[in-house]
Amino acid sequence: MSDNTGGFIAFLRRPSAKYSLLTLLVVGFISGIVFWGGFNTVLEATNTEQFCIGCHEMRDNVYQEYKTTIHYNNRTGVRAVCSDCHVPKDWTYKMIRKIQASKEVYGKIVGSIDTKEKFEANRLRLAQNEWARMKAADSRECRNCHSFDYMDVEKQKARGAKMHKIARDEKKTCIDCHKGIAHKKPANMPEEDDE
Repeated sequence: MSDNTGGFIAFLRRPSAKYSLLTLLVVGFISGIVFWGGFNTVLEATNTEQFCIGCHEMRDNVYQEYKTTIHYNNRTGVRAVCSDCHVPKDWTYKMIRKIQASKEVYGKIVGSIDTKEKFEANRLRLAQNEWARMKAADSRECRNCHSFDYMDVEKQKARGAKMHKIARDEKKTCIDCHKGIAHKKPANMPEEDDE
């Protein structure tokens, strides 16, 4: 080992107070970039459709329903994937939703919805939880693509135009009327939820 290399290693082992702070800052900054990059990469990987349907509970149940809807296949080719509807884009709300999703991971681990029968038995509860979350957020994820401000009601069918005007006037949110738009409604759904 050359004297320069040995001197540098000695410097790293016993830096002066002045360089110690600088070394800590540089190492901390680089470590922060590496951590944030890794964290963000994992976060984005968990927002992909492939990740969402990676477990058979989602692939065999709700994903099959979603594939028959306009959000999956339509004349314009614009497609909403799972995270577009179920994960907020804003970082703070996204983190909150990811923490909430840990209950879903727990459900996967303990097998609470690992068969079609168990899924259907829990479907109403799961749907009501998601509808409540969406209503509390004023259908934030829907509004990433849909907005009353940009709707051309003149191009809508008469019933749709009428209902959108009523919804706007009454300050309703998308999920108030559009339950079952991407997944079928639970068979045992109470009438008050069936709008």
